[in-house]
Amino acid sequence: MKKIIPMVFCLVFLFVSSGFSKESKGLNVIVTSGDAQTQMMAMALSMMTLKKDKEVNMVLCSKAGDLAVKGLKSEIVKPLDKSPKMMLKFLIQKGATVKVCPLYLPNAAKDESVLIDGVTVAVPAEVAASLLDDEYQNLSY
Repeated sequence: MKKIIPMVFCLVFLFVSSGFSKESKGLNVIVTSGDAQTQMMAMALSMMTLKKDKEVNMVLCSKAGDLAVKGLKSEIVKPLDKSPKMMLKFLIQKGATVKVCPLYLPNAAKDESVLIDGVTVAVPAEVAASLLDDEYQNLSY
């Protein structure tokens, strides 16, 4: 009985406090991994977020920046039989904001002309402001 009372108190607290939490505007998603399955998880959760009429702000850095480059292929992942790059293009069509980190292009010896349609270069101050915005949840892959 002594163990049940604290547990009930905790559950009531969680239930009540969840009612006071703000509704999220959406997700900030930072993708750095070059692993196709990890990239695909970021794309899948972003897609589910858009389907709930929420915003998605994605920044691609390091190896994940390759997803934004014209002509570079990405691995097909099961069970969707789609690649992270295919999903990224679909996310852009559905309204996601997608940027590459400003370090990606110069360190990959590339310029903005290689980016697929809908992808721009991130501005660090804007990304920082978005990450600090309490109305968004932050995910990093």
